[in-house]
Amino acid sequence: MKIISIANQKGGCGKTTTAINLASTLGFNDKKTLLIDLDPQAHATLGLNIDDSYSLYNVISKLTPRKLRIKEIIKRVDKNFDIVPSNVLVGTLEQELADEIGRELKLVEIIEEIKEEYDYILIDCPPSLGFLTVNAIRASDQVIIPVETSRFSMQGVDHLTDIINLIRDRLNHSVQERILVTMFDSRLRHSFTMFSKMKEKFGQLLYDTIVHINVKLKESAVMGEAVLKYDKYCRGSKDYLSLAREILLLDKQISPPSVEKTIERAVEESSEEQEQAKTYEPSSRMQELVTKESSDFLGLATFTLKAPTAKSVYVTGSFNDWSLDEKCRMIHQDGLWTVALSLKPGTYKYQFIVDGKWQEDPENITTERNSFGDINSLIEVKT
Repeated sequence: MKIISIANQKGGCGKTTTAINLASTLGFNDKKTLLIDLDPQAHATLGLNIDDSYSLYNVISKLTPRKLRIKEIIKRVDKNFDIVPSNVLVGTLEQELADEIGRELKLVEIIEEIKEEYDYILIDCPPSLGFLTVNAIRASDQVIIPVETSRFSMQGVDHLTDIINLIRDRLNHSVQERILVTMFDSRLRHSFTMFSKMKEKFGQLLYDTIVHINVKLKESAVMGEAVLKYDKYCRGSKDYLSLAREILLLDKQISPPSVEKTIERAVEESSEEQEQAKTYEPSSRMQELVTKESSDFLGLATFTLKAPTAKSVYVTGSFNDWSLDEKCRMIHQDGLWTVALSLKPGTYKYQFIVDGKWQEDPENITTERNSFGDINSLIEVKT
């Protein structure tokens, strides 16, 4: 069993979005997951349409008229996904317990009762570095720090790291910290510049997964659902499935083939398709035609760039919505960076990202000027 706090005192960095959707995708990977909403704003509770009549306040407080155990307030969200709700009363606990000895261990004591029932417990922390966040970090094995690509978010990481170090020194509790880049806007050069700075500063602390800006993430919250349930084909679902995969692999909870199968199931299956599969079986002739048409549908586009001193090179363009896609990471050999992509026939705009800096293809004379005043290279893909 592993306990992970999701914390950042800076608001608007995708903290609650990450808490909800990581819990959902871990549950989808057959890991029994509990999300504890520790934020008095109760955004995770509201974002899942959960009744907040009772919360951790009723479990921790000595003043509450209705004292409950944590098992009594746990709500089911989905298969393998439960939540402990929050409400505004949770915010009063800091004042109530200000003078109590051992107040920083309250959450540890509560989790002890139910920790054997779950594979993962996630804690959505409030956007502050007070009593509740200290309790969460003290109870955790790991802290995920969601960070948007801005200077202010990077400073927020430093402040949270100070608290983690303080807990390590004063409370003798070591916590692993990892940083997740969220709300990444691949349309902006600034995003790539800041991402490059984050890689330089944080190095191995960064997850490989990047969560891109996706309107479905906001829509799903409005509808009171995790994005995987709201639209499992959207970019937001794929990003959080990728994050769950990375965490499970790092924790050695699942083997790579099993994870790939799980993600494939999420992205490609639907109940409608399953029903069709039961009632319709194509003839061998039809299968031959489909196979032939599929093989003719995509063309191969090979991108190359001579950059012997570069440390990393990507190609991005209109074929992947200008995103920082791992499939478009180029491979280096003898000073030449290369990647081959299967694309639908058509004309595409593209640029290279060399160590975080954008540039056109110097070997391609077919170009056009974009709205930023830069040059896009053009490539035509044929079958």
